[in-house]
Parts: sequence; structure tokens; C-alpha cells
Amino acid sequence: MSISTQAELDGMKKVSEAVANTLRKMREYAQPGMSTLELDHYGGELLKGYGAKSAPRLTYGFPGWTCISVNEQIAHGIPSAANILREGDLVNIDVSAELGGFWSDNGGSFVLGQDIHGHEKLVATSRQILWEAIAQIRGGQRISDTGKLIETKARKAGFRVIRNLTGHGVGRSLHEAPFEIANFPDHRNRERFRRHSVVAIETFISTTSTMAMDTSDGWTFVGNKGGFVAQHEHTIVITDGEPVVLTESNGI
Repeated sequence: MSISTQAELDGMKKVSEAVANTLRKMREYAQPGMSTLELDHYGGELLKGYGAKSAPRLTYGFPGWTCISVNEQIAHGIPSAANILREGDLVNIDVSAELGGFWSDNGGSFVLGQDIHGHEKLVATSRQILWEAIAQIRGGQRISDTGKLIETKARKAGFRVIRNLTGHGVGRSLHEAPFEIANFPDHRNRERFRRHSVVAIETFISTTSTMAMDTSDGWTFVGNKGGFVAQHEHTIVITDGEPVVLTESNGI
């Protein structure tokens, strides 16, 4: 969407605060021995407390309030009583919601407890690249330039990017134009960022894989070459200067 009134900006701030605080509190609540279903129920209650509705549940009938992906899972992991979190797990939580006709999206990967499996460099790189990408986005800039920055920074750090999962427009629905803000310089995409528009910028930084693949449950993505992926995401408003980060309170 494009922000044209103060009421629209206020609406986006309200829903973004709901998803951002839910993500932060879920990350703080997670602990070894807890199932991803229990963590998801906690997130669902938080969203309900804000008066917000789970976006993946509302839009796609997703079987959970939030998406929780663990270790080799890249995205869209289904919360499950059988999936028990363990010390050192690489965990990704993605929270998106609708509130008052406005939609916002954010997510983040983190290491649960002690980094006994050495995932922290991947997580830190994804988080840092997200902020570097956001800082250089301006109205009129080519979207492919952001992809170039993300992939270049990832390669310099010794990682790869997932090429078929992207950021996207958001605001009046979960996914809006521009529908693809890739993590690589997709030169077929000649679109430019527009001032006042709202987008969700995402990094998908990988140890070995370059593509996300469906699994048998019909929702969860894993990598085509195995390994691990860290994702971080903020919803922002594009300006002539640095963007306004609407989901900043998630603590990423």
C-alpha cells in the first residue's frame, strides 16, 4: 500500500506494534523442552490481546497462529506438539497479522540458549544484512539494487542466499505489489521502490542451499542442498531518506 493519510500511518503503526511485540515476547518465552505448539499458542494469545488476527491463518488457512521453523526448516514451519525445542536449536518465528484493515509482517531467527552448534554467525550475518539493506532503500531506487547488496554481503561473509523466497509489499493485505523483493540482483525486475509505500524486507541467508523446496506437509520449506538458513524481516515505510521501520520494537 501507499501511505497517503495520517490515519493510514497510524493504522500501520498499530498493527506493526502488535506483530513486533508478539515476535519479541515469543522469542523471550521460548525455552528448551517446550513444544513449538505451546510457543505458537502463546503467540496466538498475544495477538488476540492486541485485537489482531493471524495473517497466515486468515489468508491461507495455515494450521497455526504463527510460523515456527526449526533447524533445517527454512520457513512456514507448522507448530506441533511433537516438535520439542532443544538447547542450541536454530529457531525462526514469523509473525504477521491483520488489525483494523491493516496488515504487517515480521520475522527473525535466533539461537535458543547456548550456541552449541555454531549457528550464531549465520544469525548475526542475516540480521546485520537486513539493517544494511534497509538503510540504503529510498524512493526511486531499483529493487534489484537491494538484492545485489544482500547477496554481495552474504557472499563476503561466506554464505549464500535463498533465491525463491522474497520480501514483498504489505499493508492492505499480506502480500501486495511489489510482490518480489529478491535476495539477489534479479535484473528482470525493473521496478523501483516508491516513496510512501509499505514493504516487508526479508533476508534469507544460507549455509549451502540456494532454493527453498516444499515438504510433504504442504507448508514447510527446506533447502535444496541442506544446511541452515537464517531469516530476518521488518515492515518499513519508504521515504526520500532512511525508511521508517514500523516493526522496530521486535528487537531485531
